[in-house]
Amino acid sequence: MALADTRFENRRRKLSTMLAERRIDDMLVTHLTHVRYLSGFSGSNGAMLVSKDRTAAIATDGRYTTQIAEEVPDIKAVIERNVGVAMLSKAAEGHRVGFEADYVSVAQLDKLREACPDGVTLVPVSGVIEDIRLVKDEVELTRLREAAELTVQALDELLSAEELRAGRTEREVAADLEYRMRVLGAERVSFDTIVASGPNSAKPHHGAGDRTIAEGDLVTIDFGMHRVGFNSDMTRTFGIGEIGALEREIYEVVLAAQLAGVKAAVPGAELAHVDKACRDVIAEAGYGEYFVHSTGHGVGLDVHEAPSAARTGTGVLAEGMTLTIEPGIYIPGKAGVRIEDTLIITAAAPEVITEYPKDLTVL
Repeated sequence: MALADTRFENRRRKLSTMLAERRIDDMLVTHLTHVRYLSGFSGSNGAMLVSKDRTAAIATDGRYTTQIAEEVPDIKAVIERNVGVAMLSKAAEGHRVGFEADYVSVAQLDKLREACPDGVTLVPVSGVIEDIRLVKDEVELTRLREAAELTVQALDELLSAEELRAGRTEREVAADLEYRMRVLGAERVSFDTIVASGPNSAKPHHGAGDRTIAEGDLVTIDFGMHRVGFNSDMTRTFGIGEIGALEREIYEVVLAAQLAGVKAAVPGAELAHVDKACRDVIAEAGYGEYFVHSTGHGVGLDVHEAPSAARTGTGVLAEGMTLTIEPGIYIPGKAGVRIEDTLIITAAAPEVITEYPKDLTVL
C-alpha cells in the first residue's frame, strides 16, 4: 500500500506554527505559487485560508471543480469566483488575518477591506511562506534535477544538430532551443530565452533578436524550462569561429569566478560571501566594473526566488537550498560572457544539476 503524500499538510503545519509565533490567527494565501506550494493545486484562480490551529480551507472557481478535487483530495473546496473574499469570509470575529503584502495590490487590498467580516483585522505579512520554501524536500529536488537534466539535453541536441552557427539569427536559435525543450517535456520556458551574440552579449538581459550571428562572435545562451511546476536555469557562452584575445580573456576570468562561486556555496556560507568569491576574481583581473548584477538566486516553483547571493545578500546557505552561480563580464559595444549553473546545497560540495562543459567551446 502506497504511503499517503503528506508534503502539503507538513508545509501547512509549518506555516501554522509561524502564524502562532506572530500572533496571527489565519493567513489568507492568494499568491498562486504559494497556493500550489501549500496544497498542490495548479489552477489559475485559487486562494487558501490557513489557520494557526492547523486547519485549512481552499477556494477556486467552477472551471477547476474536477481538477481541485483530484489535486487537493484532503480539503473540500469552496467553489466561488472571488476566491479571496470567499476565504476571508471564513475568518472568525476577533481574528487577526494575515495577507501576503508582497503580492496584494492596493486595489485588491481595498476590496478585501470592504469584504472583511466585522471584528476581523487584516495584517500585512511578508516572507513567511518564502522562508518555508527555502529548503527543498526530496520530491522538489527530484523535480528540479529532472528539469535541469532535460534542459541540458536540449542544449546538447541543439549543438549536435549545428543549429548554433554563423548565418543564423538569435531568434532562430532561441526558437530551435525552445522547441527542443517542449519536445522533451517542458510545459513552457522558465523565462524568455536569451541568445545574445556579438555586441549584444554585453547586454545581460538582451533577449533574442534579429541579429545574424557572425564569425568571431561570443554567443551567450541563458535559458530554462518549466515542467511539473518546477523550473531550470542555466547559461553557457560559446565562441563562433575565430574569436579575439579580449573575448578569450574575459571568458577565462568569468569561468574562474564561476568555479570560485561554486566552491564557496556550502552550508553555513554567508550569501554575501558567495557573491564576494565571484566578484573578487573578476575585480582582481581588472574587470570589476563590468560585473553589473548579483551572483545568483534560488530556483524552485519560481525561476527566481530566495536565497539571493548578492553584495546585499543576507542569511546563510543550508543543506537542501538551491542557488545559481552566474557571474558575468559585459563590456559595452564589444562583448560579454556569463556562465551559470544551478546548484543544490549538500552537506559536502554542492551538487551541480546543470552539468555541462564549461571550458571555452568554439563552434
